[in-house]
Amino acid sequence: MAAMTIQLDVVSAEKKIFSGLVESIQVTGEWGDLGVHYGHAPLLTHLKPGVLRMVKQFGDEELLYLSGGVLEVQPNGITVLADTVLRGKDIDGEAAETARQDALNNITAQSHDFDYAEAMAELAQAAAKLRLLELLKRN
Repeated sequence: MAAMTIQLDVVSAEKKIFSGLVESIQVTGEWGDLGVHYGHAPLLTHLKPGVLRMVKQFGDEELLYLSGGVLEVQPNGITVLADTVLRGKDIDGEAAETARQDALNNITAQSHDFDYAEAMAELAQAAAKLRLLELLKRN
């Protein structure tokens, strides 16, 4: 028996990154990891920087980096809107590690013009990119 599928559209600020049928997706929601399958209840939620794991029709899996954004689930489809969406091949691991170290240094050094929220956001984005690269290495 074939798995049930639902239409997924992943859109960045610049272009549509993916449009097609998926069996399921997993994203990092505002309150933790969230899985969505065919028949999921309607939902609108914010996304944190993280990995979008999609199982496409026929079982192929693809991973994307999301800078955060919004997830909308409706009976006829799923939409992911994000400022930045990257495929693993487009992520510079060294730059992500440097950004992570810089954010950690900023958090520990806290100068007078320190913006804690901005430093934590930069840290979360760098960590999500590194997590995607690690997941890709395992597969």
